Amino acid sequence: MSSILNIAAYRFVRIDDAATLRGPIAARAEAAGLKGTVLVAPEGINLFLAGEPSALRGFLAWLEDDARFAGLAAKESWSEAVPFARLKVKLKREIIAFRRDGIDPIRAPAPFVDPPTLKRWLDAGHDDVGRPVVLLDTRNREEVAHGTFDGALTLPIDDFVQLPEALEAERHRLAGATVVSFCTGGIRCEKAAPLLRDLGFGDVRQLEGGILGYFEAVGAAHWQGGCFVFDDRVALSPNLVPVGNPDGQA
Repeated sequence: MSSILNIAAYRFVRIDDAATLRGPIAARAEAAGLKGTVLVAPEGINLFLAGEPSALRGFLAWLEDDARFAGLAAKESWSEAVPFARLKVKLKREIIAFRRDGIDPIRAPAPFVDPPTLKRWLDAGHDDVGRPVVLLDTRNREEVAHGTFDGALTLPIDDFVQLPEALEAERHRLAGATVVSFCTGGIRCEKAAPLLRDLGFGDVRQLEGGILGYFEAVGAAHWQGGCFVFDDRVALSPNLVPVGNPDGQA
């Protein structure tokens, strides 16, 4: 059993004191011996961290004492070594750069689809009202090359900010469909879904918990390959271990 706990978590929430909050978060994470990245912005928080399990869970418990982060849903995975070189806690304008004025997932979020419901729709070949389901991969082509859902709509983009323009050429594929956007942990599709809805791209939903949440809930169903992650493990299999792990064990 691997001994290092890895977590990915985010939340879109109004943070008026982002600059002030950065310092205590950095100090607490450093004291816990954690490594990875924490982004703090006026629109929310985004975390990729690794460390000794009790220390990391203690850090999350401390963070959740702030009502803005209460019940923060963290996707967990395990590794034999810490997959980050150092700790970085950064103040940003956005927790995921999109550079689109007026996009506010706090004020106007798109509805979620939980992993078991999505699997049921994919098993059936349609949603609960008989509409076709289009899975929209909001990740870049490097990430997609490691794996994606069967039949997903993937885009030739290298950066998330290119997604709206790239989608214009695929508008015909989304007409009359229930569109379920997805990404690694959910943050990009949660940021993009309100814009796509406003632009008229059908009935847009987002996959709750992203790919990692889907793996945790239902495993490999309708998925091919691994999922790229932003650390030294490179990609995880649907059982949440690094791709190529010979014994398949966490």
